[in-house]
Amino acid sequence: SGYVKDVVTLNVSGTMMTTRRSTLCSADESVLAKQFDDSKWTGQGCNTLRIKEWTPDDVCGWAENIEGIPEGIGSILKQNGITGCELLSLNLEGLKMLGVERVGTLCLLLKEIRTLEKASQVEALIEQSPYCFGKILDYLRFKRLHSHGLVQEPALPTVCDSQKTRFAKIVRYFFPGDGAKHILGLEVDRKYDEMQIPSTIVSNPS
Repeated sequence: SGYVKDVVTLNVSGTMMTTRRSTLCSADESVLAKQFDDSKWTGQGCNTLRIKEWTPDDVCGWAENIEGIPEGIGSILKQNGITGCELLSLNLEGLKMLGVERVGTLCLLLKEIRTLEKASQVEALIEQSPYCFGKILDYLRFKRLHSHGLVQEPALPTVCDSQKTRFAKIVRYFFPGDGAKHILGLEVDRKYDEMQIPSTIVSNPS
């Protein structure tokens, strides 16, 4: 599905990380795969028409509803066939080339485009250790690249001694059952079998 190619911004307890949703979904049966698969992800607010999927008519309607924008600006964008994806890429020179000349209008349009750009980015909150989750994410990235024959089989994550217990717990949360063994590289102690780490993953248009 096209959605699996989405780039997702992760807010991991205040540390921002960016990855593709296909990376998060690469480990079958993991909490991450279930949280970010098409059915769950589209049900969390991404089923609305995405800005990048706007047609020229959508872009025209958007411009016509901006307070302070002169009449006709929406028509200029529509006549030039500007789509949502192209709108997000417009800069000062691009707007001038389209025929927008008034300084105030240019500044207002650029401000609104930047607001749209921010709104088009999907952000997910993960309340876990950035250090430990970063190790997991790096491993998943290399595993995905390996599956495409682009890199050698990645080594298991190397974790500092002070974080090993926490890392094991977090891995067990996101990868229940045998999935954890593929990342930890060992038989996980039974004491972790019933343990879950409270975690919140909330997708929001940022």
